[in-house]
Amino acid sequence: MKKASMNVPNTLSIIRVLLVPAFVATLLFMRDIEIWGLIVPAIVYALTALTDMLDGKIARKYNLVTDFGKFIDPLADKFMVLSSMITILVWMILEGNTTLALVFVWVVLIILLRELGVTSLRLVVAGKSGIVVAASMLGKIKTVSQMVGTVVLIVEPLIPYFKDNHILSYVMMGIMAFTTLFSGIDYLRAYMPHIDSNK
Repeated sequence: MKKASMNVPNTLSIIRVLLVPAFVATLLFMRDIEIWGLIVPAIVYALTALTDMLDGKIARKYNLVTDFGKFIDPLADKFMVLSSMITILVWMILEGNTTLALVFVWVVLIILLRELGVTSLRLVVAGKSGIVVAASMLGKIKTVSQMVGTVVLIVEPLIPYFKDNHILSYVMMGIMAFTTLFSGIDYLRAYMPHIDSNK
């Protein structure tokens, strides 16, 4: 019997998983390389984010949704988000940007708690009620803000005016925290009524 090949969306998810450690390695270990030490990890992250945007769309458009895809896609998403946030926090500390890191740690905490909360909500609602917790518009905006914000945080040191005052970083961190927090509240508001606290 011929073994079935992996479809495109699942392949993209696997690529996303493999690109995450590549991003971590390039950002942390290329720190001493001027310009390219920032450009390379930014490109790697952009490619990682691109696979995230494409795999779900392709799967739905061409009816390529599989059980493996339902497992690997959200896993790859969480792996990408949490790993990139923690890595950037470590990178800020290593670069001596203590004040920036002290602010960003709160953003990372909000993102971590939101991801854990929404993931738990998905599992409970799907398991008890069979309801699929679909991505909301706020959730999609949150994802885009995190992707754009991550790239901005990395490349800001290459922008003459902003590399010293970190205005872009602070603005993007505010946007990331705001969209993450309110998308989480939106999910809770929409799906908490489906959970019976007495069962």
